[in-house]
Amino acid sequence: MDAKQNTSEIMRELNSSAQRGLSTTEAEARLEKYGPNQLKEQKKKGIFMLFLEQLCDPLIYVLMAAIAISLFLKEAGDAAIIGAVILLNSVVGVIQEDKARRAIEALKQLTSPKALVRRDGKEFEIPGPHLVPGDIVLLEAGRQVPADMRLLRAVNLKIEESALTGESVPVDKTAGELTGEAKSIGDRLNMAHMSTMVAYGRGEGIVTATGMNTEIGKIAGLISAERNEMTPLQRRLADLGKLLSILAVGVCVFLFVVAVLQRRDIGDMLLTAISLAVAAVPEGLAAVVTIVLALSVSRMVKVGTIVRRLPSVETLGAVNTVCSDKTGTLTKNRMTVKECYIDGRLTKEAELSPKEHSLFFEVCTLCNDASVGDNRLGDPTELALLDLAHKHGIEKSRLEKSLPRVDEWAFDSERKRMTTVHQKGTGQIACIKGAADEIIDRCQSVWLHGKEAPFPAKAKKEAKAAVQKMAGEAYRVLALASKHKGNLKDEKNMMFVGLVGMIDPPREEAAAAVEHFKGAHVDTVMITGDHVDTAYAIARDLGIAGVREECMTGAEIDALTGEEFAERVERIRVFARVSPEHKVRIVEALKARGKVVAMTGDGVNDAPSLKAADVGIAMGKEGTDVARGAADLVLTDDNFATIEKAMKEGRGIYENIRKTILFLLSSNFGEIITMLAAVLAGFPSPLKASHILWINLITDSLPALALGVDKNDGEALMKEPPRKSTDSLFSHGGLTCTLCYGLVIGCISLLAFVAVPYQELLKSGLPVSIQNLEKILRLPLILNRAQTHAFTVLGMSQLMHAVGMRDVNRSVFKMNHLENVYMIIAWALGIALQALVTEIPYFVSLFGTSRLSLTEWLSLGVLASMPLIVHELLVFSEALQNKAPKGTRTLQETQKGQQHENGTPQPGEAV
Repeated sequence: MDAKQNTSEIMRELNSSAQRGLSTTEAEARLEKYGPNQLKEQKKKGIFMLFLEQLCDPLIYVLMAAIAISLFLKEAGDAAIIGAVILLNSVVGVIQEDKARRAIEALKQLTSPKALVRRDGKEFEIPGPHLVPGDIVLLEAGRQVPADMRLLRAVNLKIEESALTGESVPVDKTAGELTGEAKSIGDRLNMAHMSTMVAYGRGEGIVTATGMNTEIGKIAGLISAERNEMTPLQRRLADLGKLLSILAVGVCVFLFVVAVLQRRDIGDMLLTAISLAVAAVPEGLAAVVTIVLALSVSRMVKVGTIVRRLPSVETLGAVNTVCSDKTGTLTKNRMTVKECYIDGRLTKEAELSPKEHSLFFEVCTLCNDASVGDNRLGDPTELALLDLAHKHGIEKSRLEKSLPRVDEWAFDSERKRMTTVHQKGTGQIACIKGAADEIIDRCQSVWLHGKEAPFPAKAKKEAKAAVQKMAGEAYRVLALASKHKGNLKDEKNMMFVGLVGMIDPPREEAAAAVEHFKGAHVDTVMITGDHVDTAYAIARDLGIAGVREECMTGAEIDALTGEEFAERVERIRVFARVSPEHKVRIVEALKARGKVVAMTGDGVNDAPSLKAADVGIAMGKEGTDVARGAADLVLTDDNFATIEKAMKEGRGIYENIRKTILFLLSSNFGEIITMLAAVLAGFPSPLKASHILWINLITDSLPALALGVDKNDGEALMKEPPRKSTDSLFSHGGLTCTLCYGLVIGCISLLAFVAVPYQELLKSGLPVSIQNLEKILRLPLILNRAQTHAFTVLGMSQLMHAVGMRDVNRSVFKMNHLENVYMIIAWALGIALQALVTEIPYFVSLFGTSRLSLTEWLSLGVLASMPLIVHELLVFSEALQNKAPKGTRTLQETQKGQQHENGTPQPGEAV
């Protein structure tokens, strides 16, 4: 139904009667036709199907291949560990999968009230789901609106719509026809919508839409229709999984061809190929990433953020646009008096005096139906007046005892004012408040400096100018008046007392957060259902928008084509008077322009856009269950500034994940180099499959996790531009880092392997050649010792490499190692475990190694330290080039600024 249709047309179209309502028979028939007045449930997937969906991931395929390889090599323990990794990932995924279903269920809880209806000429209460189009519903203060309806009668009717529209104060409703545009929900003053609350007055309406056809039903449809997208990290890991899968298969095929060409034993070469494939797969990668994200949850809680969806933690670090609701997020959601017009001049509320302005405070307090005791009840504007009085030591309960109310004339939308009459000694006094123009024109005197004085036309003009000035600041302006003689209820010949200008003020910390976002190269965009003037005033105060041209309304969005809107969306900083559909369109347009978008909100109307954004952030205290159910993160303190803290943590967490992944890949690349070079040279395999799995066990676990919980310089990270959503894990020097350290680890491991037969050749006096080295390596004892050397160097060098990976641009001598005690423990435990397999007889037999002398341990330890030596040389070289120490630089810092500004592609960026 159109809000601009007249009531007679709607009654005729719905075939109903305002006096009698529907007949019971007709209502039952319509219930059968239209269905119950409730939101549809999403079709639930079984646990088994949800579990299977979690396995559809390239990296999971790689892990499954690793299980098959481990079982083929009779390494049941490794297969069990990898299987546990897959199980952990799947369980976490199943838990997170039903987020949208919970959001819909929360909406259903909001939309199941009782309804007072008129049927067959009688009034009685029915369950909300039994309502049908054409039903006549009676509304009164405190009741929830049970369906969308066109109002037929409204007596002082005010409806709280903030959860649906974002408007901070209850809306005055009318039963009349609308003459202007009424495209947004907030402008439909003759409509009442499902799930909103009647704050004041009473009314009647005819149901025009039920269930999924209501405005809140449309929101439920948007929530269920919006598909969960992969986060940037998930996309990168998926790409990496595909690459590793291709690499593992390619290596096996390549070595099989080499075996045929070199006329080797096909069976032995197949085992070698499988061992090399194991080296290509970082079995612990998925588990480490999941565990690092899980551990980050506790860090996020410390900054007031609850994580509902693990991958969103790292996505927050990539956010470059924060879209925020206004009411309750950027503002306090509490109307506050900021300025007054009294004694002929504008005065800040702090300058008021209870003694000098006693009558002003009496009118504020007495002409008021709100209460601020244990529970704050009443209209937000009236609560603001009581807060003002309370701030200056005036309590309503005490004042009402000395000036009791004896009569009243309630506010209505036609008079636009409210009058209360109070006993004052032997006489009476009337207190009046209402719309400024209505009050000023009815006053013939003014309260000036504690006395009644004439109120000439010039003074009235000045008062109206003050109204315009405060309205220009987006203040909600109320006029106050009094009367102590004549007919106190005729609302004529009153005495003007003053004006109050109030607004839902911005949070003090929000302006600082917006400024910090600018420093972090993050744009802030306000999206609200409130009026554009109010939104712009708040945005200007917070530093979000500088000029009015940066504002756009929902009606203006509708007037633009998709291409036109996409062209303008990046230049707009305030979107006002928008619907939930508009919010989703804004978020999607920004994402289409390459933005990584975080959306904050607390109302039902925010839920679809929270779900559509890359990161949805809901308010924990004042937010609705629907908003929290649709969000990825929840702020426990409803503080916009907390987003900045969470973003800082998000950037640090991604930095740690990236360091961990590059460490694992460079270590595995070193294993591949070692194996591949030896085989191509015609040597026997320098490592057994059990050696590779053992090394991966001691390096893919604790050292990788220690990197994952490393402490970063958050302030330095927040000065950098956020990474692009298209950046790969190998961007900004990541590929160079992986290849460089992988090559170093591979070379020193191969050197340790070859050194044993080389020394034997020198002892024997035979000439040193590839052929002679290969012959000596065929001797079981020599091969066993050579493999032990390569195995030991490979394991220890990766542990050394983990220490340097804490910060590739800072010397290990300048790192505060006590900041990461976990790395110290992981390193020491790794060395101990590596010694275990060469010194304890049982493990020596199990892994086919040989015991090492102290001299061998020392020489192999020096060789294994080569990654740290290369690390120091690179840091020193960079320091010379830049003529400055790198101190607190991070892994991404080198060349990062230029890359983000000029968009220069980096090696590996296609991954």
